[in-house]
Amino acid sequence: MTKHLTACIMVGLVLGVLAGWLVHEGFLSGILSTEHWERGFQMLSNIFLNLIKMLVAPLVLATIVSGLAHMGDSTAVGRIGFRAIMWFIIASLISISLGLVMVNLFQPGVGVDVTASTHAVGEVKKLDFYEFIEHVFPKNVIGAMADNNVLQILVFALFAGIGLTALGERGAPLVRGAEALSDLMLEITGYVMRFAPFAVFGALANVVAANGLGILGVYARLLGEFYFALALLWTLLLLAGWVFLRGRAISLVRYVRQPVLIAFSTASSEAAMPKLFEQLDRFGVPRRISGLMIPLGYSFNLDGSMMYASFATIFIAQAYGVDLSIGTQIVIMLTLMISSKGIAAVPRASLVVIAATLAMFDLPIEGIALVLAIDHFLDMGRTATNVLGNAVATSVITKWEGMLQPMRDPDLDDPVAPHHTPEDGRKGLNLDPQANE
Repeated sequence: MTKHLTACIMVGLVLGVLAGWLVHEGFLSGILSTEHWERGFQMLSNIFLNLIKMLVAPLVLATIVSGLAHMGDSTAVGRIGFRAIMWFIIASLISISLGLVMVNLFQPGVGVDVTASTHAVGEVKKLDFYEFIEHVFPKNVIGAMADNNVLQILVFALFAGIGLTALGERGAPLVRGAEALSDLMLEITGYVMRFAPFAVFGALANVVAANGLGILGVYARLLGEFYFALALLWTLLLLAGWVFLRGRAISLVRYVRQPVLIAFSTASSEAAMPKLFEQLDRFGVPRRISGLMIPLGYSFNLDGSMMYASFATIFIAQAYGVDLSIGTQIVIMLTLMISSKGIAAVPRASLVVIAATLAMFDLPIEGIALVLAIDHFLDMGRTATNVLGNAVATSVITKWEGMLQPMRDPDLDDPVAPHHTPEDGRKGLNLDPQANE
């Protein structure tokens, strides 16, 4: 299973859809009730997600602390962070703009029956920019780790990593401890990933059992047009990567196919994080780069979610017959640029952004119910795109820093995180001379 994880996940995905359909149609009702089947399927995916959440906090903390402690030059942290933020801003503009262009081109909301949906919107937490800024800085790092708040863990790890660099030899035992913890999390990740195909099976079976495949036909137009827009976004992301990485941009897809598939099947970016670290190790990205970039990207570089936010906002306006001028849509785009940066650690993040944007422009917030029925299927695509976007961004910044290493076998049994002692960010790295010209 370890060597053929991608194939096993695909098998789990297909069998999950089949099992969910059989339950929804009542073919298995003689064995257990539909409710018991759904709870059993949900249990499989919940076990996997719980195991992943168990790994995230120590993995992020250990990776960032050890990576920054080995950075040697604290100014490199600022340089990498600045380049990352610039990339994130440009990628955000492209993602949101593409969503606006495609939804205006296809106009999927025109003719939609707004009275047909009976799904309750539920309580959506208010998006407050000031609260978000305050929330970034942890008051208790143990509490941040208990809540798996990646952004707060990142802030603490930045202080800890830079502090250990200043301590020098006195901090060496803690650095070695962080390295050992990072390697341990990598080892445990290998064990947990063997359960991924079962989790994928459970996640898809549960959704199809609850909704049936018929719902895909009802929303076929919206799904098809949104996934076409996602395909264009993937193309743009890979083209941007090719400008910096050349032929390695295509190879990157092969390396990150497993975390992307996990993200797609479970609709959870968090589920893919440990495997993404592992595959970027094999691709040649040092942990001192990926350890900073991936947590930052998970908070600020949500390409798929941002495109979905603009796409869904205009879709709802079209469904209610609200004609928005080009100027208003540009203002909506700029609003999403800001509000989408404040959704880290907020439940149902994309819906929060959409709800806040609808309210701000006096659009009917109840329109969210129009997409709730298929939100899981939409979430699968946008989550996979988020993971790919962060993989491209991390690889590009690594190339920009001149620290990209030779690629190793993407299915290597024993990945080793490349983060050894640096000198000007390079000593101890087996650099690829062609990749860093």
